[in-house]
Amino acid sequence: MFAASNQLLWSMIGLLLTIGGTFLEAYGITLPWSWSKHGIQTFSLGVSYQIGAVLLVGCLGGKNAGALSQIAYLVMGLTLLPVFSQGGGIGYVKFSHFGYLLGFIPGAWICGFLAFKARPKLETLVFSCLCGLLSIHVCGITYLIISYFFQWKGTENLTLMTQAILRYSWLALPGQFAVVCAVTVIAYILRHLMFY
Repeated sequence: MFAASNQLLWSMIGLLLTIGGTFLEAYGITLPWSWSKHGIQTFSLGVSYQIGAVLLVGCLGGKNAGALSQIAYLVMGLTLLPVFSQGGGIGYVKFSHFGYLLGFIPGAWICGFLAFKARPKLETLVFSCLCGLLSIHVCGITYLIISYFFQWKGTENLTLMTQAILRYSWLALPGQFAVVCAVTVIAYILRHLMFY
């Protein structure tokens, strides 16, 4: 599909986008029919652009570039570079939400794999992004359940584990769906501009 140099380039772009997206909060705007009363206003979606960056590199660079960029991101974060939302270091593996970061690797790979199975259409790109997002959440929830058994920070009891699942999966989904919509449109436009 891609030459090794192109995959390396997309991996680097994906790594930079993921690092940048970690610290950029996603915002939406009010609906057009309320602009006459209140004007155009922005509101927080409650998520960052991090998962959007993970899925975008899968849609644009393919499965290998997507997975490689996320492996590089995790290696950077676990070797004390503060690229994660709460810093970095090997101790980050004991954070209950680390499983979502681990899920970036299969999420980017699955998204990239499905995005290049057919010609780029909005519906195929949406499907690939949603499958990538689902795999991130499956990895994250699985890690939360494992961390409950090891009594790691944030999941010491069943109530805390349930709250963590609600916080990192259920409550984040609406904002992440909005980010997936944006990623799909951007990927669709860029894939057509780059003729692949």
